[in-house]
Amino acid sequence: MAPKTDHHMSLRAERQLRQVRAFYAAGVLFWAATAAWTGWAHPASRQMWVSVLLTAAFTSLLLTASLWLRRIQASTANRPAHHAAPHAVAPRHANA
Repeated sequence: MAPKTDHHMSLRAERQLRQVRAFYAAGVLFWAATAAWTGWAHPASRQMWVSVLLTAAFTSLLLTASLWLRRIQASTANRPAHHAAPHAVAPRHANA
C-alpha cells in the first residue's frame, strides 16, 4: 500500500502541472501572435525567427506538461479508492 503522502503529492503535482500547462498555453499563444505580427511587419527578420523559436519551445513544454499530467491522472485512476475497512460487529459483553 502506498503511503498517504504519496496520494497528496500526486494531487499537488497534478494541480501544479495544470497551472504550468496554462502558463505554457498562454506562452504559445503570445509567441505565436508575436511571430505572426513580426512576420507580417518584418518578414524573415531575426525577431521573427526568435519568436518562432520561442513558440516552438513553449509548444514542446506544453506537450511535455500535458503528457505528464495525463500520466499522473492515469496512475491515480488505476489506484483503488481508499475506503475505510468495513467494521465487523463484535458481540459486546456486559461488564459486571
